Amino acid sequence: MTARFLLLALPLAASLAGCISFGAKPPEALLTLTATAAVPVGNAQDSAAAKSIVIDVPVVPQSLATARVPVQATPTSIAYVKEAVWAEPPARLFARLVSDTVTSRTGRVVLSPVQAISDPSSRLGGELRTFGLDAASNSAVVTFDGALTRAGDDRIEKRRFEARVPVAAIDAASAGTALNEAANQVAAEVADWIGR
Repeated sequence: MTARFLLLALPLAASLAGCISFGAKPPEALLTLTATAAVPVGNAQDSAAAKSIVIDVPVVPQSLATARVPVQATPTSIAYVKEAVWAEPPARLFARLVSDTVTSRTGRVVLSPVQAISDPSSRLGGELRTFGLDAASNSAVVTFDGALTRAGDDRIEKRRFEARVPVAAIDAASAGTALNEAANQVAAEVADWIGR
C-alpha cells in the first residue's frame, strides 16, 4: 500500500513543484549609484598631510527606508516604481557617492567613525529627504539637508541641496539613470561646500 501510494504521489508532487514559490520573483537588475568624480585607483592619502572628514550615512524618512524607488504620485501619496530595486539601501549608496566625490574634488581624506577617533576630523551628517521620482513633474528628485561640523569648530552649518533631472518615463531604467545624475549633482555641490 505504501509503495503504491508513493507511485501515485510522485507525479502529483512533480506537477505542483512548478506552482510553488518561496519568494517574490527577483528583478532583472538591481540599481546602484556611480560617482562621476571617481577616486583614481592607487590614490594614496594620508590624514597627517591632508584634511580629513567623516561622512555619516544620512537619516531617511520611512518612505526611503526600503530598497524600492518611491514615486510622489500626488502631494499626499507615495507609490513605488515597479521592478526598481536598489542593490543596497539608498542612504548607504548616497553616502558612498558623496565620499568618493568629496575625496576626488577636495583631496580630503574620508575616514570611518572608528578611524576618526584619534583624528580631529570634520563631520558631515544630515537627512536624505527625497530620493525618488516626482510624477507631477516627470523628474528624479534628490534632496539632502546637510549638517557640517568643521574640524576645531563647535558650530554646525546646515544647508539644503536639491537636484531635479527629467525622466522620459516612470520606470526602473529611467529611475536609475536619472537618480544617479541627480545624486551626482548634489554630491558635487556638497563637496564644493565642504571644500571652501
